[in-house]
This record gives sequence, C-alpha cells and structure tokens, in this order.
Amino acid sequence: MTSPVSAAAGASRDGVVAARHLARWLGLAAAPTFAIMALLTAVIGGPADMLCSGEHGSLLGGMAPMYLLMSAFHSATWLKLISERRRTVGR
Repeated sequence: MTSPVSAAAGASRDGVVAARHLARWLGLAAAPTFAIMALLTAVIGGPADMLCSGEHGSLLGGMAPMYLLMSAFHSATWLKLISERRRTVGR
C-alpha cells in the first residue's frame, strides 16, 4: 500500500513530466508559426505593418522581419530535436 505522501510525490512528478512535454511541443510549434506569420505579413500586409515600419518600402522595417527573427530565435528546439535524432541513429 502506498502512503499519501508518496502518492502525492508521484502525481507531482507526473505533472512536471507533463509540463515539460507540453513545453517541448510549444517550443516546436513556435518557429513554424512565426515563419508562417512572416510569410502572411509579407504577402498580405496589414495596418500593424504600416505602424511598425520606420520607412515605408524598407525590407528591414515592419512586422515580417520581426517574425522571421522570432522564428530564428525559436528554432533552437528544432535543432536540438534534429541533433538528438542523429545521435540515436548513429548508435
């Protein structure tokens, strides 16, 4: 028979594992989401893009470059996944 303390510790551990799993999936979703947002903003544009661009017509101003940078910064999760897969295949 398990004690309430050990049952609570097991439930807490399961919660931590679930939270880490969810965080990993959210990390994997971030980079492609920002890349899609950059593409849509570049193609469709919008009022927010007009507000955020310093010079109209500049490729470096506006929301699309910001979304591309955010996609690049969030690509670490993908790179980590690829390196883990390569290590397991190489064994």
